[in-house]
Amino acid sequence: MIKEYQKITTIKAEQFDGSEEQIERYGIRPPRPKEIASTADAEWQPLIPTKEGMMKFHIGDWIATGPFGEHYAISEAIF
Repeated sequence: MIKEYQKITTIKAEQFDGSEEQIERYGIRPPRPKEIASTADAEWQPLIPTKEGMMKFHIGDWIATGPFGEHYAISEAIF
């Protein structure tokens, strides 16, 4: 027997702007190189640690925090 459930919950998310504060808070790797002046520069590809491993994301995407403090990225288009 297959059952379907629709779970409605509130999530906490913050839009990633590339600031040093967010890089430090979420453990973003690699840190943004000092020689890149603009955070929108395509040369830098941020990675966020998740339960499944490192996840690529972009400036403008959202960083959601799960119920156990884990983080994951949600694309701006989806959020």
